[in-house]
Amino acid sequence: MSRVHDALRRAEQLLEAPVDDGFDAGAEQTLSVPEDGELPDLSGMDYAASDLPAYGNAYGPGVVRAESKGMQVDWRNFLSRCRVIPFHPAPEAHLIDIERPHEIPGEEFRSLRTRLNHMQSQQDLHAIVVTSASPAEGKTFTAINLALAQAQLESPVLIADLDLRRPVIHNMFQCEKSPGFSDFLLADRPLEECVRRIEGTNLYFMPAGTQVKNPLELLNMRQVKYTIDAFRKVFNWVILDTPPLLFSADANLLATLTDGTIIVVRIGATTYDNVIRAMQTLCENNVLGIVANGARAGELYSKYAYYYTKTDAAEDE
Repeated sequence: MSRVHDALRRAEQLLEAPVDDGFDAGAEQTLSVPEDGELPDLSGMDYAASDLPAYGNAYGPGVVRAESKGMQVDWRNFLSRCRVIPFHPAPEAHLIDIERPHEIPGEEFRSLRTRLNHMQSQQDLHAIVVTSASPAEGKTFTAINLALAQAQLESPVLIADLDLRRPVIHNMFQCEKSPGFSDFLLADRPLEECVRRIEGTNLYFMPAGTQVKNPLELLNMRQVKYTIDAFRKVFNWVILDTPPLLFSADANLLATLTDGTIIVVRIGATTYDNVIRAMQTLCENNVLGIVANGARAGELYSKYAYYYTKTDAAEDE
């Protein structure tokens, strides 16, 4: 024990000893802040500049991280600066066809859209997480098709692939994975290069970006919350596809930064216990509802058969 006490005394003496590091505690100190415009120009937007977060203050008043310079966004011209990519979904993606409104899957997602838009009229609801308890339950399929259904309306919609562990949305849209969300957070690329607009729609897509070794630590950066908050001012809906709840803490973390969570279950595969466990992992009690995926086609067809006439089917063909 005596050696422990001796070590503690030596540590106290080191802490009390003056350190000549060039810093004068009695002198007035200043922090240099770049003068070339740290905050985005919001003069043309429909909302006040005070409503958007200040990226430069992410780490305390007056302190600007060096990489924050690369994270500044011209929100006034943001949407017009995003690159347009053609809408050529992969055949295996099973995305709804906006040109065939009578198809039953499309009608199901429009029903989900209607429910969410009604909830939005009752509360501040713009950014949501779409996740599941386990893999292969249809969360990505649900997130993309819900985004496509919302984008059929007038307001812009963003679908963001924040499953940084196993991103797949870029494969469904048949486009490149990078630059994307991780590249923006690491200040490698400006945000307008990380977001694409799907041609002929109001849908914008942000892929996961370059693979990182520590996705959860990256999502814990304060800039993630600031970016999501800013997106809520630009897009009517921000839909985040995340990893499953029972396999990582990513979705749980992102659920605390958004307005609500949708949990996708697969009929005949997802167990009741897994759903309960998944909901118990959430820090925020903001589950908006559960989407059941994997219903048989015959069950859905009988639901709409009363108004889906043979004439309509012939026209579709």
